[in-house]
Amino acid sequence: MGKKIAVLGTGANGAGIGADLARAGLDVLFIEQWPAHVEAMRADGIRVVMPEETVVTPVRAIHLCEVATLREKFDLVFVVLKAYDTRWGCELIKSVLADDGLVVGLQNGMSIDDIAAAVGPERTIGAVIEMASNMFDPGTVVRETPPSASWFTVGAIHPDAAGREAEVTEVLSHAGTVEVSDDIRSSKWMKLVANAAELVPSAILNLPLAEAVEVPGMREFMDRNGAEAIETAIALGNRPVPIFGLTEVSLPPAEYAAQLLDIVLEKFSTPSTRTTVLQDWLKGRRSEVHEINGLVAREAKRLGLEAPANARTVEVARRIEAGEIEARPDNISLLLAEDLARA
Repeated sequence: MGKKIAVLGTGANGAGIGADLARAGLDVLFIEQWPAHVEAMRADGIRVVMPEETVVTPVRAIHLCEVATLREKFDLVFVVLKAYDTRWGCELIKSVLADDGLVVGLQNGMSIDDIAAAVGPERTIGAVIEMASNMFDPGTVVRETPPSASWFTVGAIHPDAAGREAEVTEVLSHAGTVEVSDDIRSSKWMKLVANAAELVPSAILNLPLAEAVEVPGMREFMDRNGAEAIETAIALGNRPVPIFGLTEVSLPPAEYAAQLLDIVLEKFSTPSTRTTVLQDWLKGRRSEVHEINGLVAREAKRLGLEAPANARTVEVARRIEAGEIEARPDNISLLLAEDLARA
């Protein structure tokens, strides 16, 4: 009997991944909190628009509130919620998780510990995800990186789950290239280094990532975010490990952080790619800034380090989310200002 799989959170990335699994003939259930999206998928399937083709896949989808009606148990649950929703999502799903089931966090940020706290570290698999998608209309994903261009790495955080990465790889390989990390916490921190440089800073300018990088002074500011993030990661005991398909790390930490941003720009984005943070703001939603740049700033402060670029990114993002200012290109002056309080 094949594995029973659930995708908890079927927005842009979750729906695209879930559609890949469904087309591969796997038994997959979509669990979603946007009512109109659930109804659209039930009526017409999930429509995934990719650079070279558009595919419509019939899927089984339920509303979040219907989890309590489920009688089946799931062998694999892919959590593709926002990082700040991880804990409650895992508490919700653990009642329908098989005794030996695994939960895989396909998310930004360091969500591993939230998953482990809910379902146990022996049932937790950490993951790094790199793909570009967006969703603004229910039932439709615009996937800029199809499976051939999407990349994942997975890894256990507990000895009892060691070796079970193969179970996840077998399933997830239908959605992209999958590697196994022997230090998934360091791998996730390296992804956070790239995210700290690109996600929120570019969104603050209300520009696609490729355009934001070209604004005078912006690339240097992004690189400072990345350099602070990798310094903090190392101080926490993590290693600069290869991700995004690299086989080794041969550069000093700050240069490696810049290399990761280069790879995102060259391999995992298009001229029109808007980061997930900008997509959230365009939808009127809060972003994961506190789980990315905010985490860097908090941990650096706790360790006695300085992370002024990340702290500034958090403050400008806070002002945007509070409605004090709008995301717009001239916010570059706030990011580069000597004294943000007076800007």
